Amino acid sequence: MAITSANQLELLQTAEAVAREKMIDPELVVEAMEESLSRAAKSRYGSEMDIRVAIDRKTGRATFTRVRTVVEDDAVENYQAEMTVEQAKQYMDNPSVGDTFVEEVPPVEMGRIAAQSAKQVILQKVREAERDRQYEEFKDRIGTIINGQVKREEYGNVIVDVGRGEAILRRNEKIGREAYRPNDRIRCYIKDVRREQRGPQIFLSRTDPQFMAELFKMEVPEIYDGIIEIKAVARDPGSRAKIAVISYDGSIDPVGACVGMRGSRVQAVVNELQGEKIDIIPWNEDQATFLVNALQPAEVSKVVIDEDAQRIEVVVPEEQLSLAIGRRGQNVRLASQLTGLDIDIMTEAQDSERRQKEFEERTGLFMENLDLDEFFAQLLVSEGFTNLEEVAYVDLDELLVIDGVDADTASELQARARDVIEGQAKAALEKARELGVEDSLIEFDGLTPQMVQALAEDDVKSLEDFATCADWELAGGWTTVNGERVKDEGVLEKFDVSLEEAQNMVMTARIMLGWVDPDELEPEVDDADGDDEEVEA
Repeated sequence: MAITSANQLELLQTAEAVAREKMIDPELVVEAMEESLSRAAKSRYGSEMDIRVAIDRKTGRATFTRVRTVVEDDAVENYQAEMTVEQAKQYMDNPSVGDTFVEEVPPVEMGRIAAQSAKQVILQKVREAERDRQYEEFKDRIGTIINGQVKREEYGNVIVDVGRGEAILRRNEKIGREAYRPNDRIRCYIKDVRREQRGPQIFLSRTDPQFMAELFKMEVPEIYDGIIEIKAVARDPGSRAKIAVISYDGSIDPVGACVGMRGSRVQAVVNELQGEKIDIIPWNEDQATFLVNALQPAEVSKVVIDEDAQRIEVVVPEEQLSLAIGRRGQNVRLASQLTGLDIDIMTEAQDSERRQKEFEERTGLFMENLDLDEFFAQLLVSEGFTNLEEVAYVDLDELLVIDGVDADTASELQARARDVIEGQAKAALEKARELGVEDSLIEFDGLTPQMVQALAEDDVKSLEDFATCADWELAGGWTTVNGERVKDEGVLEKFDVSLEEAQNMVMTARIMLGWVDPDELEPEVDDADGDDEEVEA
């Protein structure tokens, strides 16, 4: 096939037809044609030649040109596409290195093989353009709901026709034992879109918590308008779910708006989720109040929050325990996901038993160390004293409020407590020295002898060793492993050293050793208002 005047316009017509069919830019198709014709020309004139083809966008005329570049005399590698300055003088006036000489060559006669090769190049370019268009279209729709039609099922995964492409609903993203047949209508959540070698991959989900949130947004106009906000969602797909909502308009009840007249709105969501039971909960800034709401329908007697550990203890009546935990721990698990806290549930009897045990331990501590009888030790515990340090260094007036304690008795109590503390410190210091602790660590400000002993037992025996510690290694912390929070025990955790205190001590040690320049730790603050706002942000 030769590119003649008879078929020049056919190039543009073909490009427009392909672009319209594949919904891509016609320019991309024309560029693919230019590349395919260029390859065909190289096979005719020689692959070492730099043959380029330009198709006129109005007339469809294809122009074949040979390009040669001027290079240094000793840099010529390809004599068909490069030439020296001396050789270029035959064709150009005052040539210089980097100039190009372009000359038109006759159009090629395309045989069957060349035409087939050109066709493959065009198809490949069109496929790439189609994939790019598909990726650009769907990547901005991540986090939204899409309607599709089931095409087929492969190894439990459902292939869904979403209009201009195919998407996949994996087996683990389906609700329960959902089964679909070809041509079934399906509604899914676009979870991810990835650009891969075989084209863009669109991953759908029906189990993602945000799928339920988006369904509520479609059913409840107040959520779509921003009057009501969904603050948190937790799901056990196909079984039960909890959703926390808040209203920014005092006249609108967020729970009532989500439920709808006679439950019409929530029922529409339930039907889409295959009968999944949904608890709609009012969100509250107060963690304890929010948790009480999240554990509905169970009644809560008391809530104790440990903010550092991100854990919470909930006390419920004996008859409410099974309701609070739920079937197979479902209710407490969903409440934990909703609040972002680890929840320990106990009955009132268990709570009372635990408090009694703590009372007895503290009573025994005072009886043993302060040489007190049981009654007097119990008085101290009842007044809120938990350790020897509180007794030794509290204001004398706080001891005098205890029945039967006068000034002499209070002074004697504090003297005994200080003697015990000093004795324990001396023993800890001796033990630390036996373990080989250096004076630099013993004299470090902020570490008690007991802390130094604990560090030595963990093989931290010098200031250099201490400076290499991470803050969580000292104060302890929590790590999320496979969706569950795991406790990291800290060396100094039993001494109530907070994470911030551990950070400050480690940084101080690094500064003392010269590892860190303290001037670099000071933030640069400009007097200008704009800079101040940026630093604050």
